[in-house]
Amino acid sequence: MKKIIFTLSMGLALFTANGQQKQGRALYERTVQMQMHMQGVSDEEDRLLPRSHKDKLEVLFGNNQSLRRTAKDETPEEFTPDEGGMQIHMEVADANDVTYIDFTTNQVVEQREFAAKNYIIADSIHKLNWKLTGETISILNYPCQQAIAQHIGKRTITTMENGQMKSEEVADTSNIKVWFTLSIPVPAGPEYQGQLPGLILGIDIDDGRTVYNAIDISAPTDLSVIKQPSKGKKVTVEEFTKERDKVVKEMQQNNRGREKMIRING
Repeated sequence: MKKIIFTLSMGLALFTANGQQKQGRALYERTVQMQMHMQGVSDEEDRLLPRSHKDKLEVLFGNNQSLRRTAKDETPEEFTPDEGGMQIHMEVADANDVTYIDFTTNQVVEQREFAAKNYIIADSIHKLNWKLTGETISILNYPCQQAIAQHIGKRTITTMENGQMKSEEVADTSNIKVWFTLSIPVPAGPEYQGQLPGLILGIDIDDGRTVYNAIDISAPTDLSVIKQPSKGKKVTVEEFTKERDKVVKEMQQNNRGREKMIRING
């Protein structure tokens, strides 16, 4: 009798797994906290500077592939301290980027926009060392497990001194928490795609510095949309970084006006 029950249980589990959602669209809200301090403005004006930025991203997944892109074309936020004063336009650095991933081959193809130019960057998935914490929560009625990891890399800090915008790259160690659901057994998400056995529905980087929250999940989706981007100059990661740094340096040297663009997570 025990053998019969075991066989039936395994069959039920297999049926449940096969019935799970494996294609669809996930919509995320991203919140980025900013630490902005500008010289040459009053304390009152400095307090009026925005401290966070929100936007929306969508992830389409199916056929063991995923595509991440901006959910809608939003107008960059603008702040003007006073009449005739400096204007600041802000946008997230990857606001117009598209990321395609093939989970079968671990291939990543990105279309990245910088300085009004498009680039196509081919790479592979770089996996972090994830650990399960045992914590569980529910997101959009999906049971989620928590996993944590650290990412050691670099990030760009942008500052303003005497009307000059300066950017520098500094060492950065990020503490990452994600929540993923096995109810949708697809390794997709807004970040860290291809690294966990279920759809990522929530991410917290450095205790709220950058947060992703899934706000809607729907199915099915148009699978023909999930394809490699092709609009742009093909470069390696190293070539893109070199070209980006060169453009940023030229912009810093040439931009003497009162209008500045601040790119978050540049």
